[in-house]
Amino acid sequence: MKTKVIILGGGVAGMSAAHELGERGFDVSVYEMKRLPGGKARSMPVPGSGTEGRADLPGEHGFRFFPRFYKHIIDTMKRIPYGDDGYVADNLTEGTRLGLARKDGLPVEFLTEFPSSFSDLKDLFKSLFDNDLGLTEAEVEHYLSRIWQVMTSCDERRAEEYQNTPWWSFINADEQSDNFKRVFAGLTRILVAAKAKEANTCTVGTVGAQIMMDMVLPGGSADRLLDGPTNEVWLHPWLTYLRHLGVDYHLNAKVEAVTCTDGRITGATITEDGLTREVQGDYYICALPVEVMARLVSPEMLQADPTLAGIKLLSDDVEWMNGIQFYFKEDVPIIHGHMIYMDSPWALTSVSQAQFWPEFPMSEYGDGTVQGVLSVDVSDWEAPGPLYGKPAKNCTKEEIKEEVWYQLKLSLNAAGQEILRDDNLHSWFLDEDIHMPNPAGTLVNLEPLLVNKVYTRELRPNAYTRIPNLLLASDYVRTNTDLATMEGANEAARRAVNNILEKTESKAKFCKIWDMYEFPPLALQRHHDKKRYEKGLPWDGSIFSPVGR
Repeated sequence: MKTKVIILGGGVAGMSAAHELGERGFDVSVYEMKRLPGGKARSMPVPGSGTEGRADLPGEHGFRFFPRFYKHIIDTMKRIPYGDDGYVADNLTEGTRLGLARKDGLPVEFLTEFPSSFSDLKDLFKSLFDNDLGLTEAEVEHYLSRIWQVMTSCDERRAEEYQNTPWWSFINADEQSDNFKRVFAGLTRILVAAKAKEANTCTVGTVGAQIMMDMVLPGGSADRLLDGPTNEVWLHPWLTYLRHLGVDYHLNAKVEAVTCTDGRITGATITEDGLTREVQGDYYICALPVEVMARLVSPEMLQADPTLAGIKLLSDDVEWMNGIQFYFKEDVPIIHGHMIYMDSPWALTSVSQAQFWPEFPMSEYGDGTVQGVLSVDVSDWEAPGPLYGKPAKNCTKEEIKEEVWYQLKLSLNAAGQEILRDDNLHSWFLDEDIHMPNPAGTLVNLEPLLVNKVYTRELRPNAYTRIPNLLLASDYVRTNTDLATMEGANEAARRAVNNILEKTESKAKFCKIWDMYEFPPLALQRHHDKKRYEKGLPWDGSIFSPVGR
């Protein structure tokens, strides 16, 4: 008889676990609360926008971004059939530019792919910021020296020292100019919804350094996107493949409780289409967001594994990062990649989607008159906006739309330009996870994002637990990725599956787990730092370092 695995949560982590188990012949059932698969990764139809047989306009929780350093999720996408003879990974397309929009000048563009190798890493890194950003050479040198320190530090130093060092302190932001803070410290909250004073240096520094490295090394773009709406070119084909493997995938199925008896999980209570029942299996993988899982950790589970208490504490370390889409009568490509709005109080980023969707023209959606869509992520929901003087959390949905549109125009229409025009705006859509429970209340976010803050590493659990048939697969689990992303969720799922393979003594091949942030060209420097760390010595940039200290 096949081993039965119950997967609670059908986002990227849950689908990844089902994929690996399904290909290895396990009996798998997945229970997803939403009406669509994919969790935060999903695109969602704008209700009632389609007319005369056209599909509803595609909306999003937030735009998709696949950096070049992603390995786990890309490997999975290479194994999802698409079309007659292709795979979902074929639907990744490269953005060639990264833009910094500002209120006091034209947007600055970075090339995110280089056709040839580099001769001097320092000079190439410096060239990234030699773009009339108002930074002094000393400021660029200072920032790059910190990036270099992270890149050339050993794993042990990153885990023991940098996990508990705020990025703000590490780059000495208090001692730098306002312009330095504007360009460098602000990138933290925009890219990962993290505040630089709270986010840890290990996570922010290594991810930031990796993205910079990918921008200067040959081998393709550091900025990849999907070539169509997420559901159409990734998630729906994935769900089809899972069901082909025999995975029993349930939508509109909410997890109400997890039952633990005598130190083992004996069932999960599910409400599906209005009916509540208990489901049972040999193993249970909880692939739920941290704030959802925290509510399901029962006293019985804590008695069996006291370390699960860390999940409850970790559930407070979330921020909001949600999307809003603006649909245009005429397309506004803006830049061939992602744009960062440095001066936006709400930490906005955007991508013009239609230019990357050649096989999915916008005219085939909605009422047929839409030609473009600007997908915007709002990463700071607590700072007051310049239009209404209120944080996004305290605004109505209409006020959020007006405020975001106003902040976009402050940057894109700077220096006498008129990139965004009111008369070109067709409609807009705010992520359906943003709710207003009552007319007088503040907004509620159904799907916030975990932030890797200082002193939280010890709270993050492994994929395995002390409850022998309970595994965890979510972006808060300890992984090499070390960031709440699709990549981290997929890696966590692989770790959970590997534990089941081991426990069942399966002869199936283990899921591959990649190392991350190794910076191969700097292996000698990192080895040097490991020797110093083992002797209790601090990082020393005077040896092997092109930047120096």
